[in-house]
Amino acid sequence: MQLEKYKIQQHNDDLLKGHERRLSYITSEIENSEAIIQKVVDFQIAIPSWALGTGGTRFGRFSGGGEPRTLEEKIEDVGLLHSLNQSSGAISLHIPWDIPQDAKAIKALAAQHGLKFDAVNSNTFQDQPDQALTYKFGSLQNVNKAIRKQAIEHNIEVIKQGIELGSESLTVWLSDGSCFPGQLNFRKAYQNTLESLQEIYAALPDNWKLFLEYKAFEPNFYSTTVGDWGQSYSYVQKLGNKAYTLVDLGHHLPNANIEQIVALLLMEGKLGGFHFNDSKYGDDDLTAGAIKPYQLFLIFNELVEGMDARGMNHATDLGWMIDASHNVKDPLEDLLQSVEGIMMSYAQALSVDRKALEEAQNNNDVVRAQEILQNAFRTDVRALVAEARLRAGGALNPLELYRSQKVRENLIAERGLKTVATGL
Repeated sequence: MQLEKYKIQQHNDDLLKGHERRLSYITSEIENSEAIIQKVVDFQIAIPSWALGTGGTRFGRFSGGGEPRTLEEKIEDVGLLHSLNQSSGAISLHIPWDIPQDAKAIKALAAQHGLKFDAVNSNTFQDQPDQALTYKFGSLQNVNKAIRKQAIEHNIEVIKQGIELGSESLTVWLSDGSCFPGQLNFRKAYQNTLESLQEIYAALPDNWKLFLEYKAFEPNFYSTTVGDWGQSYSYVQKLGNKAYTLVDLGHHLPNANIEQIVALLLMEGKLGGFHFNDSKYGDDDLTAGAIKPYQLFLIFNELVEGMDARGMNHATDLGWMIDASHNVKDPLEDLLQSVEGIMMSYAQALSVDRKALEEAQNNNDVVRAQEILQNAFRTDVRALVAEARLRAGGALNPLELYRSQKVRENLIAERGLKTVATGL
């Protein structure tokens, strides 16, 4: 399904008067509002192909109907999101869930929707139907060299698929670890993983990056071989200057100071990018900003300050992607909400008075520093984000337009009620 431009224009015309009133107020309050709007226009969040279907839990999955049945339909869905918010101009594929049958045709289809291909993701955390050896006891860490080789070859194949599509990065997330004490030799598991990653790294083209994701637990519950940011950092330091740590907001133990982790990785030049989501208890894959919006703002506060200090381009020098899904929401509505939450936190961070904050920090004025950050967080920047969408050709209220056009109902009519997209 495609949304005609005239429908977006009609929607915007109906909301324009109220939007201009709110915009006038916020631009009078924030001095650098024009610069913020332009940065938000430029900022793009990649959509993962596996988030376009209803997510599941260990206990069940409840499809909402109309889910994309093919890679082509997934691209169409991301194109629809991008037409609504003009901030979702890239799609991230998971191999082998999304192997293109004709890479040139898939690339052309994406271009028709204004999309490019972001990081490609390998999958050694589950066995595939035609797989010779099992990953039950790990992949890159496995004590069986043949299994390690199988996992290495899969990652190299994913790189080849990505080259065909114009991607320039590989994301590796490993479920490798152990469930019980004594099951695994930690040092040997680390060394096996490092040697496996080195072979994958050697296959990277010169212009590519390798993102190594970490996770504290699940599906292994005693140890994870890339369990936290320090372990990921240890690997990527050894691999070389094309290897970086990827931060998934849900992959931390409760109450971890993610903003400090981000600041240090950025300072060391080893922060590769993000998987945005939110969580209450563990790796819950909830809508970005739904549970801990202040934390998301604080993360962006460190990102803006740290990237500016290094002279980095906010839009292109790090990888930005959503990794979220849930089993009770329309996936497309959830993604629209996530992108909005991310953009709001980014805009709020851009509005922070950096000079005043630095002065407060240098004077150990704790109260003043807290006030500066909390005032920025409590500022309603939705009109700035909406104006960025308007200027880029998107909808002032994407979710409202999505519902008024009965997009999900149309997708169900087109694809059927029982379709289930690939993914977890």
